[in-house]
Amino acid sequence: MIPVMEFRQFSEQQPAFRVLKPWWDVFTDYLSVVMLMIGVFGCTLQVMQDKIICLPLRVSSLPVNKSEVESKSLLHLQSNISAPTREMTGRKTDLDLQQYSFINQMCYEKALHWYAKYFPYLVLIHTLIFMVCSNFWFKFPGSSSKIEHFISMLSKCFDSPWTTRALSEVSGENTEEKEDKKRAALRSTIALSPGEGSLEKTQSLRSIPEKIVVEKPSASALDKKEGEQAKALFEKVKKFRLHVEEGDILYLMYVRQTVFKVFKFLLIIAYNSSLVNKVRNTVLCEVEIQDMTGYKDFKCNHTMAHLFSKLSYCYLCLVAVYGFTSLYTSYWLFYRSLKEYSFEYVRQETGISDIPDVKNDFAFMLHMIDQYDPLYSKRFAVFLSEVSENKLKQLNLNHEWTAEKLRQRLQTNGSNRLELQLFMLPGLPDPVFEVAELQSLKLEIINNVTIPASISQLEDLQELSLYQCSLKLHTTATSFLKENLKVLRVKFDDNRELPHWMYGLRNLEELHLTGSLCPDVSKNIVLESLREMKCLKTLSLKSNLTKIPQSIVDVSSHLQRLYFHNDGSKLVMLNNLKKMTNLIELELVRCDLERIPHAVFSLTNLQELDLKENNLRSIEEIISFQHLRKLICLKLWYNGIMYIPEHIKKLGSLERLYFSHNKIEVLPSHLFLCNKLRYLDLSNNDIRFIPPEIGVLQSLLYFSVTCNKIESLPDELFFCKKLKTLKLGKNSLSILSPKISYLALLTNLDLKCNHFETLPQELGCCRALKRSGLIVEETLFETLPSDVRDQMKAE
Repeated sequence: MIPVMEFRQFSEQQPAFRVLKPWWDVFTDYLSVVMLMIGVFGCTLQVMQDKIICLPLRVSSLPVNKSEVESKSLLHLQSNISAPTREMTGRKTDLDLQQYSFINQMCYEKALHWYAKYFPYLVLIHTLIFMVCSNFWFKFPGSSSKIEHFISMLSKCFDSPWTTRALSEVSGENTEEKEDKKRAALRSTIALSPGEGSLEKTQSLRSIPEKIVVEKPSASALDKKEGEQAKALFEKVKKFRLHVEEGDILYLMYVRQTVFKVFKFLLIIAYNSSLVNKVRNTVLCEVEIQDMTGYKDFKCNHTMAHLFSKLSYCYLCLVAVYGFTSLYTSYWLFYRSLKEYSFEYVRQETGISDIPDVKNDFAFMLHMIDQYDPLYSKRFAVFLSEVSENKLKQLNLNHEWTAEKLRQRLQTNGSNRLELQLFMLPGLPDPVFEVAELQSLKLEIINNVTIPASISQLEDLQELSLYQCSLKLHTTATSFLKENLKVLRVKFDDNRELPHWMYGLRNLEELHLTGSLCPDVSKNIVLESLREMKCLKTLSLKSNLTKIPQSIVDVSSHLQRLYFHNDGSKLVMLNNLKKMTNLIELELVRCDLERIPHAVFSLTNLQELDLKENNLRSIEEIISFQHLRKLICLKLWYNGIMYIPEHIKKLGSLERLYFSHNKIEVLPSHLFLCNKLRYLDLSNNDIRFIPPEIGVLQSLLYFSVTCNKIESLPDELFFCKKLKTLKLGKNSLSILSPKISYLALLTNLDLKCNHFETLPQELGCCRALKRSGLIVEETLFETLPSDVRDQMKAE
């Protein structure tokens, strides 16, 4: 006999799948087991017991009806009773055992109704189909993979230590702690102005609830391994949700198998109820074998008829219960929105208000889980929360980035401040606010940055750099930055990402903004007023401006340094520059300028002007610079200037002049009448000759003519005895005058890529010149006397 345990493969495939089996599926599984036992029991009896037993009738022809046969039998019995008693010797039929077996088989196949013959097999087949249909979605390739992944994640999320911690932190607060928080919130609301009564945040983080502030982890913090496992679970749940919410194959598969069960239930009830009365005990059979046995008519007894009749009624009752359960399942499927699942009750109970609602197959599986135990979906919801994920990341960050490790990364930046640079982290570690000596904080490509009130511990913090970071500030932190921050650097992709609290930094001295301020060139710039920045001295904008925004004009009275770095967009309407009378430095880089703006000539306090990478061809307007008596630095590099006008001599106060990367061919002698020049860069031009008037520049410290076409040097050049840097590389020089010895202060000399054959030994008189400062081919260096070489190599 086939053991019932062999049929387990048709039911539940894995014990873990029970969470997706609601009560009606469990109930119908048990009904299927009972129906299967009925089928197996009937089949066993069918095989092991005699199926039918037939006896011949002596009459040559049967009576018309059964009543005649019964009456004749009764008369015969009465006659036997009335007759005198005699010994019973039996009735001789002349049939042997083999003939009876043959007749039984013939009558079983010919006279017995097919339902009476195959009832146990029908029960067995129908039950197996029910079992397969109930669990088909667990085996179908398109749905089984999703179910397996979901069950695997569900069990891990349920047992994760982070789940317990996240729920206990929310629900485990006692009443006193809650009251303390309420009182503290009330005090802060009264103390602060209405505009400061809520957390400041950027556009990209407005979906994060304001009440969630990551606090310093307690002593029961997760260890590193548990934290990494929880982090991996967050990533798996996120990717699984994106994948499963795209379709509804699980829902459709379950609906189809439920509809099929209902249809099969109706079919079974219909034909079984009409055929159950065909199971009879007595069957009359007519077999054309009288030539062989002498009998044609037989009366047969179906030995299992009584039992099969009872089993069929019992089976019909079980199928009816199974069918009504399937009808209830259909009602549940079609009259409830199972493709949408709301975590509203979980949000209210746990206080994690950002748990998103889900849809399609993800929602359907959660509805099924709720039929098993709602606690599963509650614990699973923790891994759908962005706030919960941020808390976990914060704990992992705090575990990895200790205060000691952060102190080791401190460096002194260009502003001579102790700077901590953090790059591409999942958040901002809390131990940062324990490094009290920190003066500059630089954050690059860090999302979900939350700056709590503990930033007030950094009393020396003066500089903050935010490069593509989404930032959220606590109200206390905003107040602290308004009072203490001196320098702010922000790099962004869209002007909407600019932090709004930036405009209230009343003590800010430097503001550096890098990003696209004008998505549509035809529109005006979107930049709020900077009027509250009363101390702002330096403003740098690296963007795609087309005109100077009004917000800059608001601070023009006290602005001292203004830097415009465009991406090549043409900057027009520069008349607003006239209002910035206190400017001492002005940079207009890559602004597509074709002329020097006339508004510049009104800046009487200007000391430095940089017009790098524009389209300047002619600089005749340079004569107007004579009115800028404080101008000491002029940068006209990386343009297309063809010549230097003689009006350059009017700029008597110039100390630094940059003409590199232009198309200058001739140097006018008037240039060297600017006798205060200390720095002169003429590299990367087409200059062939240096006028002897260069000897007038007795204050010259730096002189560069690299990448030109110079063939000889005037001796007057070596009268500039204060020269420390002389760059003559990539020219056509063949002789270096021995008068190089006059340059006793020379520390850097570039002679590479010329036509020199030897170097003068007088280089030894340049005591400050070392081998590291002499840029020349090694073979040419070897032409110097050995004592000169040793002197230069000595440190």
